[in-house]
Amino acid sequence: MTQAWVILTGADGRDIAAPTDKQLAAALAELYLRRAKGVPAETASAALRFGYDDGLMYVAEVSSKGEISFEEWSDRDCEIALARPRRMSASQAEALQLWCLLARRQVSKIRELAWHSGG
Repeated sequence: MTQAWVILTGADGRDIAAPTDKQLAAALAELYLRRAKGVPAETASAALRFGYDDGLMYVAEVSSKGEISFEEWSDRDCEIALARPRRMSASQAEALQLWCLLARRQVSKIRELAWHSGG
């Protein structure tokens, strides 16, 4: 039987396996606080990955600029992209909603969001 997993990689680079909604919200709050303060340093980002031990992986990365990219891969080694990366700008609440969908394995709902075309 294949095992599913979810991993949050925060802006500090640390991984959290099976993050709670509270941990997702805290990671996004850290990113968006940088944006609100206008921190002139490099753009920071955090990513939520969901996948299976023997197959597919999905990645939703959020930057401190409020930009989100969503990628679909054949495996966790990112060998074959299954679709072009999707991109959008989002508020902190919208980013949290997207991450919660991914953490709950609702990929089809993520695909239906209002992504920028041509990406």
